[in-house]
Amino acid sequence: MQRLTVSLRGGFEQRQGCLVFHFTGQLDAYSEKQFKTYVEDVLNANRSSAVIELSNIDFLDSSGLGALVQLAKYCKDSKRSFIVVGNARVVQTIKLVRLEEFLHLVPDLNTALTQLAA
Repeated sequence: MQRLTVSLRGGFEQRQGCLVFHFTGQLDAYSEKQFKTYVEDVLNANRSSAVIELSNIDFLDSSGLGALVQLAKYCKDSKRSFIVVGNARVVQTIKLVRLEEFLHLVPDLNTALTQLAA
């Protein structure tokens, strides 16, 4: 994991032919630009599908949601799958604004990898 901002750390790994991004901390107005740039840079270097694993995110605000929406659109435009995994707090925030279907929200990483393998 590398430090993206004071409040956000992130990393990625290749698993079952897709990129799994892991993040810890806060995805908010302060960190969303670095988050989005980091994910896009890795995706530009790979043609894989993306799983954004947010189970260790403590806080997600509207800026973080906006970054997730932009990344989902980026993946859709480049014809690759995009799935978000979240903890209870992240899931509640995403469902509050009714983005669970657009972001392909799933409850855990195994479900995400199973969906991508299908």
